[in-house]
Parts: sequence; C-alpha cells; structure tokens
Amino acid sequence: MAYFAPYIDDAGLHVPTYADIRDDLIAQFKAIYGEDIYLGNDSQDYQMISAFSLKTYDTMQMLQIVYNNQSTKTAVGTGLSSRVKLNGLRRKTATYSTCVLTLTGVPGTTIPAGIVEDTQGRKWLLPENTRFDGETLEITAQCQDLGAIEAPVGTIAKISNPQYGWLTATNKVPAIKGRPIETDEELRRRQSISTAIPSQNMVNSTIAGIASVAGVTRYKVYENDTNSTDENGIPSHSIAAVVEGGLDGAVAEQIYLRKGPGCGTYGTTTIIYTNSDGLKNEIRFFRPSYQKISVKVAVKKYATYTTAVEGDIRRNIASYIDRLGIGGNVTSTGILTAIAASVDDALHPPFALQSVQLGKDGGVLGVADIEIPYNAIAKSESVTVEVI
Repeated sequence: MAYFAPYIDDAGLHVPTYADIRDDLIAQFKAIYGEDIYLGNDSQDYQMISAFSLKTYDTMQMLQIVYNNQSTKTAVGTGLSSRVKLNGLRRKTATYSTCVLTLTGVPGTTIPAGIVEDTQGRKWLLPENTRFDGETLEITAQCQDLGAIEAPVGTIAKISNPQYGWLTATNKVPAIKGRPIETDEELRRRQSISTAIPSQNMVNSTIAGIASVAGVTRYKVYENDTNSTDENGIPSHSIAAVVEGGLDGAVAEQIYLRKGPGCGTYGTTTIIYTNSDGLKNEIRFFRPSYQKISVKVAVKKYATYTTAVEGDIRRNIASYIDRLGIGGNVTSTGILTAIAASVDDALHPPFALQSVQLGKDGGVLGVADIEIPYNAIAKSESVTVEVI
C-alpha cells in the first residue's frame, strides 16, 4: 500500500504503516539523488531511512491511541479510566483477600506485627498489636498480595515471625477472596450499562441505576411481564433484582426510582423507601447466595511441568469460576479454557490433561455442567490438581 497522509473519515483515523513510510522515503531519496543510489539493507542511508521511518511510525501509533481514547468503545487503560469519569464512574481497584485466623498463645501476649504464611508462601498480615486476652483468639488477617488469593481451610499455619507467647495459627475457614483490578472490558461494559436510556427500556434503566450505586460489584435484573408467576417464582408484572455489594438503602432507592409505576418487586431483602412526598414504599430484592464449587483435575506431567504450572492451573480455574455472573453456570468448556490458559507453548505443553470433575457443596464430583440458581453466584471452594 502506498504512503498517505493521516486522515479521518466515518470509519475513524487512518495512518500509514511502517512499510508505507519507509518505501515513501526510499522513493524520495531516489528522486533527489538519482535511481542509481545504493539503498541496500547494509547501507548507511537505508539504516537512516529505517530509523526515521520507525520514529515516524511510533508517532503515528501514539496519534492512533490518542484518537481511540476519545471513545469508551476504543479507549484503553488510563484513557478509558478518564473517559468514564464523565459518567461519574471510576475503575474498581484491586482488593485484598482476607481470612479469619485462629491463634493460640499465652494470655497477655501482644503481637506487634504478626505474619503468617500459607502453603504457597504468601504472607498474611495480622492487625498491629494483636493481643491475647485468653488462650485462643480469632482475628482477621489480610493477604499481602492484591487480588483473588485463595486459601482453603488449614493452609495458613506457618508463623513467619515467631515470638514468645504466640504458639500456633491456622485458618478454620477458607479465605474471602479479593479481586483483581477491573479490566478494560469489565469497565467498558459497566459504563455502557450505566448510560442506558431510561425511556428506552425500564429494565435497562433499573440496571443502570443499580450499577451506579457505590460498592455494587455484580447485578442482574429479571422481569416477568406475564399474567402468571414464572419458573423462578417471580410474581406477574414484577421484577427481581439480584445485587451483590452496595448499601441496601441505596440499592432500594435506585430500584424505586427506575422500575416504573405499577411494577412489583420480588426478593428476600425488604427495604422501606420513603419518597419525596413522604410516602413509604416496600422495595424487595435479592442478595445473592453463593454456590460452592469444587474442581478436580488430573494431569500427566512432562519434563517442563513445575509447581508454578500447577499453581497457574488452580488460579486460572478459580478465577474463571469467581468471575462468573449472577446465575452463570459452571461449564466443563469454561474449565477447559481456563486450563488451556496455563500453557504458554502449545507445541511443547508441560502436561497432558487426563480428566476434569466438577462438584458443588462438597458433593460427589462428576463431568456434568453445574447449573447455578438465578439468584446465586458460583464460588470456587477448592481446586485440586492430581499429577499422574
């Protein structure tokens, strides 16, 4: 393709490629110095042309990025974060995993800055100046690393900084996982939902209102516009909102303001919302329940298999499950995709997958997909990798 000056049309900004710029400069050199000028790859003139072309192309690419960052559909990174601020949104930051630890020690002992390690070598930090008033103490520790760090029961037990009077530490419950920083795709989708046109669709408007509530992480709104109760138990001419995070009152307010007159609400959380006229309205919605999921994977290891690969398998599977939306089913296909993401070189994989089994609530494992209720969320309970 021949060189052209950058231009904008209905399709967006168009810029020349590196090859276009280089070939145009070669043509101009020949026009100035004659066709017999030597411009082989080993010539100094060609190397200078290549350097100029690369710098020019880099500038063009930055121009493309700046142009793309004018729209939330194409903006990335900090550009997208800046654009969504116009809609009152902020990118959700990463959060830390937490876990309740059971400590034993001598009454009266104070731990200035306790650290307990899990079986993966990650550090869990105790609150400053943790004190034993009795021989046993339950305290919430925070993982030192950001993100969705899992810690099954009994895996946080190694005291990193032993001191007199502190005897043992363990977790009798699994960790509550944090979350990684919100991705561009997640933020772009949330921005799209938050700007839904209220007059276009009542359900979309309600979703937009719920999405705007501070602290809300996942949400889904079901509508029953028929004259009878539907298969989910939602009464006729009603909506059922399932919302994770956010204050009850703030969620109820958005449902009331957006749902439309005459539309009923359904759920197990009930809030009395008082409108601007002083009238009290009963707003119902669901807080999601959590379906614990267990996964067992069997692999045959090859020479390049390491504990790091095994850790990647566990983390990728857990991440897939924990990122599912409300009512999102856990599928074998999704698990397989997560496992495949653990392989960097498909031509030389570190393992061969032998089997995948799924189960819920500590039940029997099987190969069938797991259906999640419409008002529930899948939560990874344990991921086991068996090496054959």
